[in-house]
Amino acid sequence: MTSPSDTLQQYELIAQITNRMVNQARTNQWSEVLELSHSYIQAVEHLKQINQLSDSERLARRSLLTRILEDDAEIRQLVQPELKRLGHLLGGIKRQKTVVQAYCAPSLNA
Repeated sequence: MTSPSDTLQQYELIAQITNRMVNQARTNQWSEVLELSHSYIQAVEHLKQINQLSDSERLARRSLLTRILEDDAEIRQLVQPELKRLGHLLGGIKRQKTVVQAYCAPSLNA
């Protein structure tokens, strides 16, 4: 059985992970962000198995949740240009593939 302080410790761990994620996102270290996201998912899954909080602990949790949500919002904002860039790259690759197929396809008249 876990104590409520274990719950707050888990929230603190999640807040630390999201803070590291946002710091990595600020420097375009996307592979590190992805790696940290796995730790984030595990921490959240573990949190789901922990007991409820007392009223005073809920107040402490509120500030942790605010930090987590602010970091999440910043990560999403930072990743948007990268997703747009990747979308353009994929679109270019698709166009190149279409051109290659058009010019390199076997002739139907041959």
